[in-house]
Amino acid sequence: MRLVPTDDYLCPLQPTAGFGPAEKKHRRMERICIFPGSFDPITQGHVDLVMRALPLFDQVIVAIGYNTQKSTLFSLEQRMAWIREVFADEPKVRVDQFEGLTAHYARRIGAGYLLRGLRNAADFDYEKTISQLNHIVGEGIETWFLISQPSYSHISSTIVREIIKGQGDASPFLPEVVYKNLIVQKK
Repeated sequence: MRLVPTDDYLCPLQPTAGFGPAEKKHRRMERICIFPGSFDPITQGHVDLVMRALPLFDQVIVAIGYNTQKSTLFSLEQRMAWIREVFADEPKVRVDQFEGLTAHYARRIGAGYLLRGLRNAADFDYEKTISQLNHIVGEGIETWFLISQPSYSHISSTIVREIIKGQGDASPFLPEVVYKNLIVQKK
């Protein structure tokens, strides 16, 4: 695969269908990125990462992974509905769910990139190892790390779930549509 400069990044090229190797016509491969997670619930920090990734990729797939080691507060259907509603005005965002290894899912759908957010050094240590394993298992899949904005670096779905369970005010940490839905559910 060749890389060519376009604007301020290198872009992989593949031959255009119907042209032989002597032809110099190429088309850019679609840059598909997966943002995997449980999103139980999706937080303002998640939304910020997706919005910041949109200029980098042709498509960002917010993919809810089924993890046997995690019990969830909200159903898969509820989480997918919230994510769809949050990104309803973003045509480059797609919502999906998967089981098994993220790298296998990426290969299955033709994604070459994973998106991960880093809130602190502990996140980096953990995500670095996962990224290296995904690169091997996913046959070259690349992980893009975005540093959390300071205003979101303290937010985690785990903490937000505890606030919700304890009947606290989770509104500063949740997209408006999610918070409003939770209020309606309480009634």
